[in-house]
Amino acid sequence: MATIKAALIPGDGIGPEVTSLTLKVLEAAEVPLEFEVFELGEPAIKKYNEPAPEELLNELKKYNVMLKGPLTTPIGTGYRSVNVVLRKVFDTYAVVRPARSLPVSWLYHDVPRYSNIDLVLVREATEEFYAGIEHDIVAEGERIAAESIGVVTRKNSERIIRFAFEYAKKNKRKKVTVVTKANVLKLTGGLFLEVYRDVAKDYPEIEKEEMLVDNMAMQLVLRPKDYDVIVTTNLMGDILSDLISGLIGGLGVAPSSNIGDKYAIFEPVHGSAPKYTNQWKVNPTAQILTATSMLRFLGLNEKAELIEKAVFKTLNEKKALTYDMVRILKNAGFSDIKESSNREFTEEVIKNIKQII
Repeated sequence: MATIKAALIPGDGIGPEVTSLTLKVLEAAEVPLEFEVFELGEPAIKKYNEPAPEELLNELKKYNVMLKGPLTTPIGTGYRSVNVVLRKVFDTYAVVRPARSLPVSWLYHDVPRYSNIDLVLVREATEEFYAGIEHDIVAEGERIAAESIGVVTRKNSERIIRFAFEYAKKNKRKKVTVVTKANVLKLTGGLFLEVYRDVAKDYPEIEKEEMLVDNMAMQLVLRPKDYDVIVTTNLMGDILSDLISGLIGGLGVAPSSNIGDKYAIFEPVHGSAPKYTNQWKVNPTAQILTATSMLRFLGLNEKAELIEKAVFKTLNEKKALTYDMVRILKNAGFSDIKESSNREFTEEVIKNIKQII
């Protein structure tokens, strides 16, 4: 099997830890991938005095597929999100975040309605309130207000909505639900909804549904199995994607991808969790399952299935579980479970890979 070249962005915070563990899993599964490493975020600031140097971004353009760890985004102040920069530079306009209940016997013990969930959230990734159009309003040297401008265009709305319908068609899914706040954001939300209605006419075989974001949040908690493919704008999709991750076990098990017409970036849903850096504590499952999404994108389906089987076997056996999984078990009444490091968890995954092979 020919070796495939791809870019690896380890990230910062716990990013280098979970990506290094993922590389060990890929190696154990004998995946024919060769990575070139690119350091962005905090490591790039130390080296280049900026989080996303233009020369590195230009080098990254040589690779159509990238596996990425989480990157820190300063809250309230500091530099702009590197995640947003990457999506803009590589025009990976569709963030695809599946929420599938894992085949782990104990995981949904205390909330049975969260078993057998299988939905996908498709989020527009280049505009709306993440377009970075912000400014302060200053009077007499004091910041008295701040303004963010959310831009929604017909062009970008159409391509993300069409992407969602094409995804549904390709994957034999039955319904596409659009989520807006068009009752209040009548122009931006109204335009997105208008475009959805226009595009939907081209897919008569797919069921359509319109939801307001606040109601959508409630319905996802109460009746997640009623939903299939969800398409929405940037900010709303960011919030809802964390919600659906909670339905299947938390951010520690939630993969994600950023897809464009030329480039694809694969990263977990969770952040960089800097407070856990160097503690080898954070669950690497999300990063590992993100890698399996990348393998499927590359047509390496058998390798993806092998790794997934090993991960699910490890979770079911409960021999080595990270703190987030132990917390779920204890909440469900299992009191004799010991917390393991993510290194120990990964060692078990690798053992299971070798057994399955």
